[in-house]
Amino acid sequence: MTNVILFVQISLDGFFEGPKKEIDWSMVDDELHAHVNEVLGTMGGFLSGRGAYELMAGYWPTADADPASSPAVKEFARIWREMPKVVYSKTLTSAGWNTTIARDVVREEVEALKLNAEGDLIVGGGELGAAFMAQDLIDEYRIYVHPIRIGEGNRLFPPSKERVSLRLVETRAFGNGVVLLRYERLRGS
Repeated sequence: MTNVILFVQISLDGFFEGPKKEIDWSMVDDELHAHVNEVLGTMGGFLSGRGAYELMAGYWPTADADPASSPAVKEFARIWREMPKVVYSKTLTSAGWNTTIARDVVREEVEALKLNAEGDLIVGGGELGAAFMAQDLIDEYRIYVHPIRIGEGNRLFPPSKERVSLRLVETRAFGNGVVLLRYERLRGS
């Protein structure tokens, strides 16, 4: 069964980006990048918001053409270009690199994506993640906690009165201090 996975990097104090949408605090080294490539390379599709898509589209299509790029960067450039993508945007009029535009997160459309995907679907970013969480569409959480407090920004989990039960299925500590917390959603609880 295809899962929808929230895949996100956060600071120790729970922010996925700083107050000006900055992510320069993340500590992605070769070990973490190789792990991310290994995980994302097996997925069936990337789901992102307009901002994240434009950030990715501004770098990854040609990142492997730079002779100074690391092997991990070159590998992810290929993964990103080839992976089917859906960008959620009310304003974007065109998108390249195997990308479809969707205007809203619609449960029935996400269920159709799951039926047709050749692997799990990755939701990237906190804002789109919140839209998926609001419709109870997240099956798994892969949260990479970085050893830094940034003090302010956009929190991963918006305020909610809903209780969501999760089961820890994996942890991993990386040499740079980043810790992966992987949880599956317990349905019916």
